[in-house]
Amino acid sequence: MSYIRLEKDADGIVELIFDQQGKSVNVMGDEYAEAMPGALDELEAQRDSITGVYIRSGKPGQFFAGGDITQMLEMDLDPDEMEKERMLQGILEAKEPLARLERLGVPIAVGINGPALGGGYEIALAGHHRIALDSPAVKVGLPEAMLGLMPGAGGVVRMVRLLGMQEALTLISQGKQLNAQRALEKGLLHELASSEQEMAAKAKAWITANPGAKQPWEQPGYTIPGGGPQDPATQGLTYFGPVNVMVQTKGNMPAQQVIMAAVIDTARVDYATAQVIEARYFQRLLLDQVARNMMTTFFVQMNKMDAGASRPDGIEKTEVKKLGILGAGVMGGGIAFAAAKVGIDVVLKDLNQDNADKGKAYALAACERSRRIDEEQAGQILARIHPTAEVSDLAGCDLVIEAVFENREVKAAVTRETEAVLGESAIFATNTSALPITELAQASVRPQNFIGMHFFSPAERMPLVEIITGAQTSDEALARAFDLTQQLGKKPIVVKDAPGFFTTRVIGQTITQGQRMLAEGVNPALIENAAAFNGSPMGPLETLDSISLETAYHAARQQSADAEAAGEVVEPRPESEVIRIMVEEAQRVGQAKGAGFYDYDANGKKVKTWAGLKDLFAPNGYVEMPFADVKDRLLFPQVLEAIRIMEEGVLTSVGDGNIGSIMGIGFPPHTGGVYQCVNAYGVQAFAHRARELAHKYGAAFEPPQLLLDMASEGRSFS
Repeated sequence: MSYIRLEKDADGIVELIFDQQGKSVNVMGDEYAEAMPGALDELEAQRDSITGVYIRSGKPGQFFAGGDITQMLEMDLDPDEMEKERMLQGILEAKEPLARLERLGVPIAVGINGPALGGGYEIALAGHHRIALDSPAVKVGLPEAMLGLMPGAGGVVRMVRLLGMQEALTLISQGKQLNAQRALEKGLLHELASSEQEMAAKAKAWITANPGAKQPWEQPGYTIPGGGPQDPATQGLTYFGPVNVMVQTKGNMPAQQVIMAAVIDTARVDYATAQVIEARYFQRLLLDQVARNMMTTFFVQMNKMDAGASRPDGIEKTEVKKLGILGAGVMGGGIAFAAAKVGIDVVLKDLNQDNADKGKAYALAACERSRRIDEEQAGQILARIHPTAEVSDLAGCDLVIEAVFENREVKAAVTRETEAVLGESAIFATNTSALPITELAQASVRPQNFIGMHFFSPAERMPLVEIITGAQTSDEALARAFDLTQQLGKKPIVVKDAPGFFTTRVIGQTITQGQRMLAEGVNPALIENAAAFNGSPMGPLETLDSISLETAYHAARQQSADAEAAGEVVEPRPESEVIRIMVEEAQRVGQAKGAGFYDYDANGKKVKTWAGLKDLFAPNGYVEMPFADVKDRLLFPQVLEAIRIMEEGVLTSVGDGNIGSIMGIGFPPHTGGVYQCVNAYGVQAFAHRARELAHKYGAAFEPPQLLLDMASEGRSFS
C-alpha cells in the first residue's frame, strides 16, 4: 500500500502514515479513495490488538493538501439525473472512511507537521486529539470557500459540533487559515509541539492515557456550543443570516449562501443525516459555474504563477538583501514596510530627512494597525528601514524602486542621480501606473536593467505587482523583479510596455463608462449599484473619487496638450467633460478633499451621493436605462479591452490577466477574471452581446477580431 503505511509499535499503537508517491503533497483524489478504505480494512481486522492510532504525514513539512482540484475541474457541469445520483453516492463513499475511523473504538491522535487545509483538516477533525508543530509552516483551516466550494468530507458537520454554529460559519464561509497558535486558541488544535519527535511522543502519551476517547458530540448530554437552530440564542443567525449573506454577496457567491444553509441544516438533525445533507450541498457547489471559475483561476492558474510560469527560464533565482526606495510618501512607505517585514534591509530616500522620516513613520503606523505584529516584531521591522536624504546611501542596493511623482522629468532626474551610485548589476524599477517604460528608460545608462514595477495602493496590503518590460529590458532584470515580488509575498503579472499597460487600461474602461452614463443622465445610484451587483468592490464614481478627480483632470489636460502638439484634432469627450465640470464648476476634486461624486466626513468615510449631481447632469430628470444594460456597460468594456491587450501581445498569459484583474483592480472574483468570465458566459454568446451593446452604446463595445475568431473556431481562453 504505497499511499498509506501502517506501522504498529510494541504498545499496540498504529501509525497511519500518508505518503502519496510521486507527489510533493498528499491530496484527496483517486489514490486516496483506494488507499484509505484498504487501510481501514486492516485496522478493523486488527481491532482487538490495537490500543490507538496516530495519524501523521510522511512528507517533511507537509501534512495533507486537501481535495484534488484537477479532478473536480474535469467533472461535467450538467450531468443527467442518473449521473447526479452516482456522483452523490461517490461523495458519500468518499466520506465513509473517516466515519469508520471514528467508529474504530480506539483513541485517534493526529500529528500535523505542515499545512492541514481543506480535506487535510477534515481528516484531522475525524481524530479525537490534534497536535501540531509550533511552526510558521503550519496552517489549519477549511479554505474551500475561497475556491467557491465548501468542505465535503465531514468538515461542516464536525466543525459545527465542535465549535458551534456561529464560530463554524465564520471560519468556513471566510475560508480562514489559522497559524498553529491561533488554531490552538480557537479550539481547532489541542496541543503544540516543538518537533516531530515531541509531537509523536505527546500523541502516544495521550493515546495511552485516554483509552476510552470519544468525540465531544458522542459524550452523554452533549449539546451544540452556543445552541442549535431552535434555540433563542441563535435565532438571529437562523432567521437573518441567509438574508445578510444575500445582501453582502448580491447573490454572486453561491458558496457563502450554501455554507450558511449547510451549517443551519446539519445542526438540525442527527449526525448521520447531517453527513448526507453536507454531501448534497457539496455536490450543489461542485456543479456550479462560479466554483469552476474560482478553481480555475485561484488554484490552477495561481499555482502556475507561483511556480514562475511568466518568469524567464534558465536564470538562477535571486533574493534582494538591500532594497532602495526613492520617495517616502504613502507608496514608498508602504513598499518599505512590506520589504522590511520579510527581512529585507531598506534604504528609504527622499528630498530631505523630514520627508524620509515620515515614510518610516508610515511603516510604524502599519505595524500598529496589524494585529499580527507584536512590539518586538515591530522593532525588528523598523530597524531594517533606514530613512535618508543622501543618495550615496543607496550604494550597494541590489535593486532600487523609484516611487516619486508621475512626472517624466522628475523620474528622469532621480534615475540619473541614483544610477551614478549603483553597481553595474543593480536593477532600477520605476513604480508607475501608466507612463511608458521604454520612454522612461531613456534616462538610464543601463536600459537593460530598467523595468517597471507597478505597485497598488496601499502597497503594504495590496497583493499584486504588475511588472512591465521596456523595449531593452533584459530577461535577467525581469527575473529579478519577479523574484523580488515573490519575496515580498505578492503576486507578479508580466506585461509588455504599452500605454496604460494592463490594469490601468482595463479599469479605465469601467470608469469611463460610469462617467459617460452620468453625462447621459443616468441616475448615479443606478450606476454604482450596478457595479455592486456585478460583484465589484467599488463603483466607478467612487473609484474616481478615491483616485482624485483633480488628478484625472490634469491627466486629461496633459493628454489633450500632447495630442494637439502632435497635430491631432482633439474632440471633447463626455467623460472628460464630466471631470471638467466637477473640478472647474463644482470645485469637487475627490475623497481626499471631502467632496467628489460623494460627500465624505472628516475621516474620509463616504456619507452619501452628492445631491448636486442631478442639477449638473440630469436637470430634466434621470433617463431610463435597463439595469442589465447598466451592469453590462460597466463589465463588458473591461473584458473587451483585456482581449484587445492580448490581441496586441501586450499580455500573453490568460492566468496573469485573470489574477491581475481581480487582485489589482477588483474585477468581480466570482467570474474568475476577465478571460475566464468569457469562458463561463460562452465565447459566442459574449461576442453576440458585445455587438448588441455596440449597436446601442457605441464603438467601445465592438468585439475585437480575436474574440470573433475564437467564437467562430469554438475556442476558449486557456
